[in-house]
Amino acid sequence: MKLTTKMTTSAIILGALALNGSSVLAAEKASYESNGIVEFTESNDITKPIDPTDPGEEVDPIDPTDPEGPNPGTPGPLSIDYASSLTFGKNKISNKNETYFANAQKIKDGSYRPNYVQVTDTRTGNLGWNLSVKQEGQFSNATATNKTLTGTTLQLASGTANSASTSPAAIAESVVTLDPAGATSVVMSAEKGSGWGTWASYYGTVENMEIAGETPEENETVAVNKAVTLSVPGATPKDAVKYSTKLTWILSDIPTEEE
Repeated sequence: MKLTTKMTTSAIILGALALNGSSVLAAEKASYESNGIVEFTESNDITKPIDPTDPGEEVDPIDPTDPEGPNPGTPGPLSIDYASSLTFGKNKISNKNETYFANAQKIKDGSYRPNYVQVTDTRTGNLGWNLSVKQEGQFSNATATNKTLTGTTLQLASGTANSASTSPAAIAESVVTLDPAGATSVVMSAEKGSGWGTWASYYGTVENMEIAGETPEENETVAVNKAVTLSVPGATPKDAVKYSTKLTWILSDIPTEEE
């Protein structure tokens, strides 16, 4: 009986020694450092138009004034990517003051968005920028008897800046009244440290409106934007022709403090 007790005790002691040895080995370790790196360069690619109300999505807008499509955006890290062309439809000549609503921005898939302008800034340094617009003269038609729609006013209202960027926000002017004499009007801006990425300034919302035709049967429902308006005085003589103007969009950077 005593022998059995000693053997059992010896086995327990050896097991404990073995466990202690494993504990010492597990405590030994080594460390080593490696590196991760990524580098970026500025892009000169043209940025595609985005959905102004859902800026994480790209869209294919239609230019209602050009069947071949809108002009391509400007290249480079500071760029104007898109600006809606505006059409105010076909209207009956009136001798009363009238305000006409722009057709909403149509997309190739048949849907509509508010009219908008889009810029991108991916320059190093978040340097800031200003976007302005210039109306290149009054609505006119060189072949008409009454060549110019004197006193006509084009206005963009309810401006909203939108982006998928997490940068501090750009600021859209809530109301932009264009000057047919050629003075520029600020549309959207970003101070230094803000406005990085792609930004859209869009105007109002899309509404369906019934437009009267020559007869009730010719009435049609049109998607319009009541925030983009053309006000025409009743006293202004008009011919039964198309009148047009051009809008020039100007994007400029903001000089640094050192400059």
